[in-house]
Amino acid sequence: MFSYPTVRASFLFLAIACVGLVFADIAITTVNPWRDLGRFFLGVVTPDFFSTEGLATAILRTVAFAFTGVTLGSVAGFLLALVYRWRVVRMFSAFIRAIHELFWALIFLQFFGFHPLTGVLAIAIPYAGIFAKVYSEILDEADQEPLRLLPPGTGVISAFLYARVPDVWDRIRTYTSYRLECGMRSSAILGFVGLPTIGFYLEASFSQGLYSEAGALLILFYVLIATIPWWVKPKLLPVYIIGAPFFLGEGLPIVWGNVTRFFTQDIVPAPIRNDESWAELGLWFSDLMFNEALPGLWNTVVLTQIALVFTGLLALLAFPLISSHFGGPVRRVSGHVFLVVVRSTPEYILAYILLQLWGPSMLPAVVALALHNGGIIGHLIGRQTSMIRLRSDASVGLNRYTFELIPRVYRSFLAFLFYRWEIIMRETAILGILGVATLGFYIDSAIQNIRFDRAMVLILITALLNIGIDALSRFIRGRLALKTMPTC
Repeated sequence: MFSYPTVRASFLFLAIACVGLVFADIAITTVNPWRDLGRFFLGVVTPDFFSTEGLATAILRTVAFAFTGVTLGSVAGFLLALVYRWRVVRMFSAFIRAIHELFWALIFLQFFGFHPLTGVLAIAIPYAGIFAKVYSEILDEADQEPLRLLPPGTGVISAFLYARVPDVWDRIRTYTSYRLECGMRSSAILGFVGLPTIGFYLEASFSQGLYSEAGALLILFYVLIATIPWWVKPKLLPVYIIGAPFFLGEGLPIVWGNVTRFFTQDIVPAPIRNDESWAELGLWFSDLMFNEALPGLWNTVVLTQIALVFTGLLALLAFPLISSHFGGPVRRVSGHVFLVVVRSTPEYILAYILLQLWGPSMLPAVVALALHNGGIIGHLIGRQTSMIRLRSDASVGLNRYTFELIPRVYRSFLAFLFYRWEIIMRETAILGILGVATLGFYIDSAIQNIRFDRAMVLILITALLNIGIDALSRFIRGRLALKTMPTC
């Protein structure tokens, strides 16, 4: 039900987003955006599946990077979860998951080059931090009664394997399957930095105006995601996990001297590397902060808050599309298809497409973030409302939406929205690589100019910002006592 604190928090975030719109660069700068948008949709409905050479290899490598990265991340995350109560482990996990996969890829590219290890580690490291947090929460919520029933003298390892793991195995398996789907999206966008996945060919098709090729790539990606339940079977997992590394490709050999130089010279601040004075170091740092870090921070926060509110508005408008309390089966099937498409498409790919059609501004980023995250929350809220039983004399139409369902699911809706807050912040930062002036823009510029010392400081600032937003989100959810289950 509605309460004064939840209403006040909602209006506060709405007001912040409205103020952000005043300072945001929201514009369409292309000459004829509607013509370009029409050409894109025409390409989607007339896909050309046979014009791109190496497409099968790209799909295979997209799957291989996802399986290998997620497998390594889940194993490392499970080991970290066992000692997650240690503060240093929690801080380490929070730090590595706060840095986006593309940022990790940009780092590893500097010394591993276009080697498969770059893509695997770019997925595995942040996912290890995510798995550590979620697995630890699942283990903490396990039923303690089986432990008390074990005979005296049972070893710690035996007790863990026989009393705790069976109780949480289904939840661990379900969450790991979900992260595999996320890994597919992460693997796809790694192509935008040059790795041979679907994103590489999608960028090439768009840059040449080959929308039918781009449409074919998108359709194949949606099919790949949508059919995961059919081709990812438990009995086949060992085959996929063992076979995936053999389909990553070879790439260029690693020059280990580059690795040493990166850590001993490249990321060392220039004044220290050149044996200059502390005054020069201060000037270097102040120039970095005032000309890059602070503008990037401002744009990242402004864009995040606008996208967060638009995500919420879209989710509230979208959930009736699949709710059993509205429309018939045809409408719900159409709604499911729409939400599957928008939530399956990574924000980065959506933003890239819209930037090509509308030009560089914050508008494509806002729409991409709102569509993807609003689709996820709308799907979850729609499923929750379908489980709510209404009275036989309950109102219909708009009154049912406004007075019967919204009050029952609003608190869980806010919980989901605040859960996505930190994720939206991570994606907002990385969208700077596409030209939006967030932190990612300055990080990419520093890397392009071979100024890795500045890039590493900016990446560290991005990680700290994400950690701060995550902590603030947990605080707000705690103060408002928000839970993800609706009121019956």
